[in-house]
Amino acid sequence: MKSLDAKLAAIHADPHGCREFIIADAKDADMAFGMGSAGKSPESHPGEVRFRTLAEYREQMRQIVRQGIVDIMLMSSSTNDVLTLQEGLFDNSHVTPAARANDTTDIFVVRGNKYIEHPSRPFRTALIDHIQCGHVDCEPQERIRGANLGLYSITFNNRLDEDLRALEEYKLFREEAERKGFKHFLELFDPNAPQGISSEQIPSFINDCVARTLAGVAQAGRPQFLKIVYHGPKAMEELVAYDPHLVVGILGGGAGTTYDAFKLISEAQKYGARVALFGRKINNAENQLAFVEFLRLITDGVISPEEAVKAYHAVLGKLGIKPQRSLADDLTLQTGVMSYGGGSTVNVPVAIPAATESKSSGCGCGGSKPSECACKTKHSHDHGHSHDEKPAAFNAAPDFKTMTTAEKVAWNKAKRDRLFG
Repeated sequence: MKSLDAKLAAIHADPHGCREFIIADAKDADMAFGMGSAGKSPESHPGEVRFRTLAEYREQMRQIVRQGIVDIMLMSSSTNDVLTLQEGLFDNSHVTPAARANDTTDIFVVRGNKYIEHPSRPFRTALIDHIQCGHVDCEPQERIRGANLGLYSITFNNRLDEDLRALEEYKLFREEAERKGFKHFLELFDPNAPQGISSEQIPSFINDCVARTLAGVAQAGRPQFLKIVYHGPKAMEELVAYDPHLVVGILGGGAGTTYDAFKLISEAQKYGARVALFGRKINNAENQLAFVEFLRLITDGVISPEEAVKAYHAVLGKLGIKPQRSLADDLTLQTGVMSYGGGSTVNVPVAIPAATESKSSGCGCGGSKPSECACKTKHSHDHGHSHDEKPAAFNAAPDFKTMTTAEKVAWNKAKRDRLFG
């Protein structure tokens, strides 16, 4: 079973008590940014902009999938064709492949563009058949070959004609998806060209749009979960309380500081979010594998965002990687843009709690010291490496999908102890 399916089942079985948290790496940016999709190359020099290639972008996806920490890898349909259908990257992985199923005009963020200044219009490059089997008119038995999960995006602007057209197109997509057995999750960006609505009204506007859009949709056509801007505790709690079985996820927006990402995922989880889909926040990290591990440590309740920033910098130092910012600068909150093309901003506390140092010196799961950690037992998952090798930032993770919550916490506490020495 894919970890996504297991976690969604657990969340629906106990919406109020379940602490399962879903993390997605959103590497679908080639549907939006053109040449800059893959991010800046580390080989670039001051005054020079050199982007990673598409091949380098896809290689990073392979590494993150093999690492096994995220639950979803979101890709463009073309990358899904290469990694899922041609290479079979996900065949023996608990990570779920997903593809962006539409690309509304507010994500047309190419250099020199004016598109994003206009109200979003619906558009679909990808075909469900291409995502599922790689060609049009899939045979029924072929539809399980590729990805069977897609991201569908809507941007409401409080403009009747444009918003009505967006709803009509979403209805057509749902009908096709249900006939073809294709699952989806729904992304609602904040307005990119709002009419007659203030920034203070946007959180309630989005919550009402979510409830109204899905009220007429039966279970068979509903999204697996949402992807929205985190507007703060009040808005999140309101949406989660309205329907506990509407699984709410947050989008990451702009890259920002490391603390921006770590604090955002912690705050959103605290007030009811159960999914985080981070794109640029992961893609712009100095070491993406280490960055993803700390996201998981935070959502598992093992480490605070402040501790995680310090520990992440310690890992970069051990790996000989120069951080983009000093530790002090990386422990500050910036205003993170919450849409591809610009617009509203994330709402997290401005005051930064004093970072605390770990006081633990022993093994978090029962050993007298980290080198004797009892977690290196039946739940270890080596991915072809011994425990002494370091293929990424840390030793390979165990098979989390087979572990209980207590075992996950114990294993992660041991990892935190090793990080802090």
